[in-house]
Amino acid sequence: MPMLRIREAAELLGVSDDTIRRWIDDGGLPTGSDQSGRKTVDGAALAAHSRKSAAAGPKDPLSVASSARNRFAGLVTKVVADTVMAQVEMQCGPFTVVSLMSSESVRDLNLEPGSVAVAVVKATTVIVETSGAK
Repeated sequence: MPMLRIREAAELLGVSDDTIRRWIDDGGLPTGSDQSGRKTVDGAALAAHSRKSAAAGPKDPLSVASSARNRFAGLVTKVVADTVMAQVEMQCGPFTVVSLMSSESVRDLNLEPGSVAVAVVKATTVIVETSGAK
């Protein structure tokens, strides 16, 4: 079972160390200790807590049905457009999402910095990486 230090757990979820400690104190996350005696969090419990708390995250402002499960509500932070193509950057929680689309789509969707939008990702290829350490 993977064990993560509190700082690692906080970084992975985009919260502060204090938030992780509060979740531990509230009984939401079990802990252990590493070889150096530092407090650790069970990785599987953190994953379960993450899934549960994700449902309480930013609400999708659109009321549409979709087969795409990867929907990230966020704020448009930058739009760079020429006559044909545009680059739209969004801040979706702790993540920056960048989309390339036609300038016509940007105009049709009224995308500009400060707009609330949803980035929908449906890909046939998703690459998962690890450090390789066991």
